[in-house]
Amino acid sequence: MRRGPLTRVLGEHPVGTAFVTPYVVFVAAVFAYPLGFAVYMSFHDYFFAAPGAIVDRPWVGFANYVTVLTDPAVQRSFFNVLIFLVINVPLTVILSLGLSTALNSAIRWRTFFRVSYYVPYVTASVAVVGVWLFLFSSNGLVNSILGPLAPDPSWLVNSKLAMPTVAFFVTWKQLGFFILLYLAALQNVGADLYEAAAMDGASRWKSFLNVTVPGVRPATTLVVLLATVTGANLFTEPYLLTGGGGPDGASASPVLIMYQKGIEQGNPDVGSAIGVLLVIGVLIVALLERRFVGRED
Repeated sequence: MRRGPLTRVLGEHPVGTAFVTPYVVFVAAVFAYPLGFAVYMSFHDYFFAAPGAIVDRPWVGFANYVTVLTDPAVQRSFFNVLIFLVINVPLTVILSLGLSTALNSAIRWRTFFRVSYYVPYVTASVAVVGVWLFLFSSNGLVNSILGPLAPDPSWLVNSKLAMPTVAFFVTWKQLGFFILLYLAALQNVGADLYEAAAMDGASRWKSFLNVTVPGVRPATTLVVLLATVTGANLFTEPYLLTGGGGPDGASASPVLIMYQKGIEQGNPDVGSAIGVLLVIGVLIVALLERRFVGRED
C-alpha cells in the first residue's frame, strides 16, 4: 500500500501528530533552545550588549567551568542543595505516602483534609513565606513557644539551621501535590489484595508494607524524581526566606548563585556554566534514582 505525501509528513496518525506538535514547539522554544544557548554561552566570553550591537565574544573553552568549580560560593551552593535533597526527598515520600493512605481510608472530614493539604501548594509563595517569617523569626511564634530551647541565632539566620528550615518549608508547601499523586496511585491497588493479606493474618502495618508500598512503586518513582528536580531548581524560597541565601551563603542554591552572577553581576557566561553543571548533576541523580527506586524486586 502506497503512502501519500501527507502520511509521509504527519505519520500514520495525523490527528495525534497535530495534538502533539504544539507541545513539541513549546518544549523546543522554552526548554531546548535556552539550554542549547546556555551551553553556547558557557564556552564563550559572553556579556550583555546593547540590542543590535555587534561585539566579539571569543571562545574560552572550559575557562568558565574552571571559574565555577573553583568558586567557594558555587561549591557551597551545591553542598547546600545536597543537604536540602537529603532532607526534602525522603520526608516528602514518607509524609505524602502516609497521609495519602490515611486520606484514602474512610475517615470523617476526608474531603476537608484533602483540600487543606492542597491549599498551601496553590497559594502564592510570597504569602506563605510571610507566614513562615512570622513563625520562625527571632521573635516569632515558634521561638516564643520554645522559650529557652529556641536556637540562638534563630532558625533563618542560623548557618546550620537555615537550609533545613527551607527544606521543611518546601516539604510542607508541596506536600498536597504529592499526596494527590499517591491518592491516584492508590486507586489502582485492588481491595482484594488487602483482603487476602487480612486473611493471612497480616496487620495494618504489614499490609501497608507488603501491599501498599509495592502497589504505588511507580508513583514513588515519580515523586522522588519530581522532588529532586524541584529541589535542584530551588530559588524562590531561599531568596525570600533568608534574604538571598543568607546567612553568608548558608542557604544559597545553585540557581540563586546563577541569578546573582549572571544577572546581578553581569556574568551570564559564568551563570550558564553553573546551569549546565546543574543540569548534568540532576540528570545523573535522576538516572540513579530511576535505577534504584524504580526497579522491580
